[in-house]
Amino acid sequence: MKDNVAEEHLYLAFSHQYRDSIFPLHTSISLFLLSYCDCKLFKVFLVPTGEDVGDPCVTKNLAGDLDVHLISRCQLPVVVQSCSLPAVVVKDDKFCRAGLSVVLRHIIQKTFEADPSKKDVLALLGFKKTCLKACAEVSQWTRLCEISIPLAVERFLTGSPEHCQAIPPDILLFERKLGEPVRVHNDDKIRRQKLQQQKAGAKTGVPVLGEEATEELKPGEVHDHPPSSLELNVAFSKLLTQETPDAINREAPHIRRTKTSDLPLLDHVFAEGLYFTVADLVLLPCIHQFLVSSKKQGKNLVNLPLITSWYRRVQEVPGVKKAAGKCNMELLQLPELMTAPKEQLQDSASVPDELEEDNEDSHFTGGPRPTMTKLMENGIEAKFSPHPYPSWTLDWTSLPSAVSPGEGKMSRDRALRKQQQLNNLVAAVTKLAKPGDLIVDFCSGGGHVGIVLAYMMPSCQVILIENKELSLIRAKDRSDELGLNNIWFIQANLDYFIGTFNIGVALHACGVATDMVIEHCLRARAAFVISPCCYGFIQNIVKFKYPRSHQFKEILSYKLRSVEII
Repeated sequence: MKDNVAEEHLYLAFSHQYRDSIFPLHTSISLFLLSYCDCKLFKVFLVPTGEDVGDPCVTKNLAGDLDVHLISRCQLPVVVQSCSLPAVVVKDDKFCRAGLSVVLRHIIQKTFEADPSKKDVLALLGFKKTCLKACAEVSQWTRLCEISIPLAVERFLTGSPEHCQAIPPDILLFERKLGEPVRVHNDDKIRRQKLQQQKAGAKTGVPVLGEEATEELKPGEVHDHPPSSLELNVAFSKLLTQETPDAINREAPHIRRTKTSDLPLLDHVFAEGLYFTVADLVLLPCIHQFLVSSKKQGKNLVNLPLITSWYRRVQEVPGVKKAAGKCNMELLQLPELMTAPKEQLQDSASVPDELEEDNEDSHFTGGPRPTMTKLMENGIEAKFSPHPYPSWTLDWTSLPSAVSPGEGKMSRDRALRKQQQLNNLVAAVTKLAKPGDLIVDFCSGGGHVGIVLAYMMPSCQVILIENKELSLIRAKDRSDELGLNNIWFIQANLDYFIGTFNIGVALHACGVATDMVIEHCLRARAAFVISPCCYGFIQNIVKFKYPRSHQFKEILSYKLRSVEII
């Protein structure tokens, strides 16, 4: 265990207590992860969503052995007040991490840094440490885990009996995803092992995956023998830091000669595939509450055989039952369900409309030239205005080196181009800004725009928002070198920033992020100075449908390569 780890404050919203959980569910999820990781590195604060701070007794018997405090929202650090909770910040620092996935990933990383022996905790981040790293605005999977299912369960628990008759569509979507084939790193080798196991089973009469019944566990019991299917064997061998048996690793010649397309597909063991990840820990408190409520209402879970099997299987993971005990979660012991008839599943498994892909006009591939030609044929043409501030320029030679984009680890030629881009953006912002204004650099990356603005305009407050941790850490290092006191850093997705501001800035926010920044600025009634990125191939997402312009919709398909018009 490493000593002298800086204390960090974790702020969690608190609306009410229901059964064995604290709501919103994001709070229960965060507390459950802390218990699973046995992490004591954070000072935890519950922030009531109402005006009343509430009863101090609420912190007892709900957070296990964690030290939890109550605090009102007005007492939060100013940078945290601009964010949706959960959020975490080093005491007296200006670097905030906000949003469920960002905060959970940070808890995992800090736990491992403090105790490198906890490799099982680091493994929660998955292959290449990317589990739930993609932002919910563009990743359907992150959105389902981080937003859709927690909200669906909360609505299910608080809705009227009439609204609780049907299984929430997002729960059904999770059921369907558990039935999809698994793709994992090096899956060709595992699929060949599965083929060999199937052929061996066919000769000896041993049932293969999908035909055998898993032995039902009694309360508190854990399997003391290897799971019978290959997928379970691989998954639990990794959890128990064991190697796959040699007998499975050896492949017969005819197995090696089998085409990849002829190999059997892999089945889900856990939420993301074969391996236990933080996604399972996010979903468990949500699905648990849904199942408890469904059981109390006498609902038949025949339409959710995969979810119930997943729920039972997660309980077998070392440490899960202990963490549930700390959080006073009384996990259910469910019987294994037989799969419902396909017709019944199809009737019930309706997918939310916003998750359905829009495939209209899929034949149109577009591109800058055909797109511009189509627009011009219909009387729409780009018009270019003269530069509004042609004589304004930054004297880069007189500025400290840490202000220059070259300090952000880029080539000399690229740094020169970046200086020219910054010159144009900073010129526009300086004409708009007034002393005391709050300027937000969205999708800030390494802080090329925000740091220049903070240095050039010390009477304004600047916030850098970026979801990539390493980029934001580099920006903070440059800020510390300059001794800037008017700059804050928020690692979060755009939707988790809820503060008011006067001017929004974005330089090359990738793809749909530019549209998201513009939407944020319009909603805040803030001025904005934006230079978009090359959009590339645009696809509809939950937040936006393309083309967004009414005129463009009459002329172009949404599958186009857009042209930057500034």
